[in-house]
Amino acid sequence: MDKFAVDGSSAKVASSCMMSGAQILVESLRRENVDLMFGYPGGAVLPLYDALYQCGIRHVLTRHEQGAIHMAEGYARVTGRPGVVIATSGPGATNLVTGLADAMMDSLPIVAITGQVSTEVIGTDAFQETSIIGISTPITKHNYQVRHVDELSQVIRESFHIASTGRPGPVLIDIPKNVAVSLGRLDDGGPLSLPGYQPNLEPNLLQLKRIIEGLVEAERPLLLVGAGVLHAKAHRELLQFAEVYQLPVVSTLLGLGAFPGTHPQFLGMAGMHGSYAANQALYETDFLINIGSRFDDRLTGNVRHFAPNATIVHIDIDPAEIGKNIRTHIPVVADAKRALMGLLRMGQEVKDFAQWKERVYGNKREFPFWYVPEADIIKPQAVLQQLYKLTDGDAIVVTDVGQHQMWAAQFYTFQNPDCWVTSGGLGTMGFGLPAAIGAQFGKPDKTVLAVLGDAGFQMTLQELSVVVEAKLPIKMMIVNNGSLGMVRQWQELFYNERYSESLLVSQPDYVKLADAYGIPAYRVEKASELSRVLLAAVEEPGPVLVDCRVAALENVYPMIAPGKGLHEMVGVVPL
Repeated sequence: MDKFAVDGSSAKVASSCMMSGAQILVESLRRENVDLMFGYPGGAVLPLYDALYQCGIRHVLTRHEQGAIHMAEGYARVTGRPGVVIATSGPGATNLVTGLADAMMDSLPIVAITGQVSTEVIGTDAFQETSIIGISTPITKHNYQVRHVDELSQVIRESFHIASTGRPGPVLIDIPKNVAVSLGRLDDGGPLSLPGYQPNLEPNLLQLKRIIEGLVEAERPLLLVGAGVLHAKAHRELLQFAEVYQLPVVSTLLGLGAFPGTHPQFLGMAGMHGSYAANQALYETDFLINIGSRFDDRLTGNVRHFAPNATIVHIDIDPAEIGKNIRTHIPVVADAKRALMGLLRMGQEVKDFAQWKERVYGNKREFPFWYVPEADIIKPQAVLQQLYKLTDGDAIVVTDVGQHQMWAAQFYTFQNPDCWVTSGGLGTMGFGLPAAIGAQFGKPDKTVLAVLGDAGFQMTLQELSVVVEAKLPIKMMIVNNGSLGMVRQWQELFYNERYSESLLVSQPDYVKLADAYGIPAYRVEKASELSRVLLAAVEEPGPVLVDCRVAALENVYPMIAPGKGLHEMVGVVPL
């Protein structure tokens, strides 16, 4: 065991002792209460891994650095704590790039630690040298390259603070090898001073007053909730606010779970594959309160037709998002929880909005999500319906990206916060399996359903080794339609059925593949067998994989075509 501080009681001794940069890193991680990290060793991080050896912080050896950062994302999403990942220089660092961009788009707190060649050879094209600072600058909230060992502990403290406060996001720390072996001291752990980084948390009271006044004047008010509500842990305040003012509620893709999915005021997910009721409400509203959503293009459709007659309220902790995509009339730069608490303290007259509620809730009843069952053919929507039923809606659902992702959002009703893990802004195939692993590490007592496409699963399936080694009871459901499903759907609808490189002609036998890893597996090909097989999988005490052979040409409906407005949905079918 390394002879430096191992608990809080010896922190003062540690700060006064000389130790290597690698030891400073470990002690700094302890100070941040890090007990789990994901990574893959290599030459430039060997001093760091030597210090990690038997240090008490659990390290998960992934099979690829992309898997490591997606695991860190899944962990961060369900716990709210920063996910920590470590990779070597050069290819190790560049293999983190996709995950960094994914975390940046979806506001996930990540601290990524990369090794670097020694400072004296930086810029010489040394072996496994890459400028990860230059590469990662546009896709991180902040990044550092530590040039002196005495800077290291301060940099780590700042990184965790920046990653997890304000609008969360990824921070990268690049540590040259000579810094990792040089001797230095921990900082004193005093208050941080970051004059250039001061997120505004408190709402402007005059702006909150304008919101309440606007609600009193409105005839067709609507509440739009995004992932910012979840990051702020504001779901209880959101529920109270919506109930007090009797507001219909719609959600973004990443906001699912912020408001109970079975609540009578909930109209469903909005956007390209959202519900008719949600999208029509957004089109018709005259007073829209957006809390924690960035008005992404997959939500808004053609912006000329987005809430065209509405006064727009935008509550967001990131001032850069307000007015960026949609004109905002009442901006509130603040933490969502504090803004909602402020609104609740301003109790005012509550209107009935009877005609408006009759219309939007009537749309919800008349135009639910739908599909057409076929004799003994498994419809992918039925897979998600059955999983919801078998888990009582109480599982953590993690998806890859594509058609199955949209069916999960439509047909698995999310009741609770932090139970929905998916790649939204970047749409990263290969995200699902490693993110499910990270989520299971973060919430070991919860049932984790990994809903995967056959294409995305093949991008990171090597992480099945981690599932087995860690004995993680993840239930892996492959929605197998033999294609890049969403690509194929777009080629059918917009490219005259020219299926250019979207059909997976050759695939592995997923049951045999799972057996090779020592994981129980089932294949189900008939609708009549679906319930029995899924029940067996959910009741399996350890990990399990199910290859669900679903209808190959099923499309995700309803849908808003590119360039169309929210009121121009296709595939809307009345009950």
